[in-house]
Amino acid sequence: MLPSSPGSTPSWRERVRSIVEPAAVIVYTLTFTTFVLALCLLILTGNNAHGRDVVSFWAAGRQVVHHANPYDSGAIYQMEKSVGFSSNSEDFIMRNPPTALCLVMPLGYLGLRAANLLWSLLLLAALALSVYLLWRMLGRPDNKLHYLGYSFAPALFCILSGQTALFALLGLVLFLRYHRERPFIAGLSLWLCALKPHLFLPFAIVLLLWIVLHRSYRILAGALLALGASSLVAWHLDPAVWSQYAQMMHSSGIEREFIPCLAVALRFALHSHRMVLQYIPAGVACLWAIRTYWLRRSSWDWMQDGALLMIVSILTGPYSWITDQALLIPALLVGAYRATTRMQLGLLMLASVVIEITPLAGKGMHSALYLWTTPFWFVWFLYVSNRRGAESFPGSVERDGAAQREGLAQNCSE
Repeated sequence: MLPSSPGSTPSWRERVRSIVEPAAVIVYTLTFTTFVLALCLLILTGNNAHGRDVVSFWAAGRQVVHHANPYDSGAIYQMEKSVGFSSNSEDFIMRNPPTALCLVMPLGYLGLRAANLLWSLLLLAALALSVYLLWRMLGRPDNKLHYLGYSFAPALFCILSGQTALFALLGLVLFLRYHRERPFIAGLSLWLCALKPHLFLPFAIVLLLWIVLHRSYRILAGALLALGASSLVAWHLDPAVWSQYAQMMHSSGIEREFIPCLAVALRFALHSHRMVLQYIPAGVACLWAIRTYWLRRSSWDWMQDGALLMIVSILTGPYSWITDQALLIPALLVGAYRATTRMQLGLLMLASVVIEITPLAGKGMHSALYLWTTPFWFVWFLYVSNRRGAESFPGSVERDGAAQREGLAQNCSE
């Protein structure tokens, strides 16, 4: 849209934009600053460590160190109660597969406060490294759009709650960075993605097809080696760990737990006891992913084409929490660089702000108030990918398709 001529009356769109855009920046900055202060206070003081999910990883690590069952709900509950859980609290049990025991075992040698500090610093490092690598892969633009990755609400929630999605994010980013030049390292990095395998179903289907068609079997070798080695370590620590994990998942009561995502909402709406309904969206998404990849197989680009694929993987996952949406940072940064107006970026910022202030309503992670989030990222990404406004956002990456692919290839070859 061309600016109004001198003396003319601004249109209603210009008036709305002149109010909304500065307000979005101010509110976004204030909420992000508040979150950073809360995070620094949490890390420096170690307060409320027993109320974060890190306590479940610490307890599992303690069990492993003593060669005990890391999925024993009774022992976990007693351990958590000893560090501050009330007698009315439910026990936190690590639901990650046994391959994750290599990651949590070091926590078992520490006290809870020290483990809480170490875990928080590792999560911060995973986020910082992931966004930095994405900035390099996207051409090192001079603008500061990659800061949106550092301040993305689900990523901040992930650090505050002590969840593992940021480790899976780092695995995804390392794969994107090294899948062509160092495929074996890219395959090893997929071990981090396997911390949350249910979030990568359509992504994994396309990856297997891509590996076969491109004969990139070193990626598969790296992934199998990492999974095999971590499984062997878990078996050495506890030979019965896989059966213990299966028993925990069977008796965990997860089927009675409302998790604010599309698949779980579908099951609760149709038949709350039919778990198979939870996997229907993922099954449909896998079929869509196969068809989409096959149509684009000759020009498939994991950074660009994989962005929408990852959003669909999270959108249709059998279950996912708001913290798991940290895995969408690569896709949303790709979308941010495709944005052509301030309003498009303002929508992304305001959505993040709404998520950040939702806890003020007194709702926890199970709240249905989070149901809108993943569908919003999906619609927003399609919006910025297909719509081309007349007003360019100052400082955005302006490249045609060929130049952009050349820039990405050059950065990946460094």
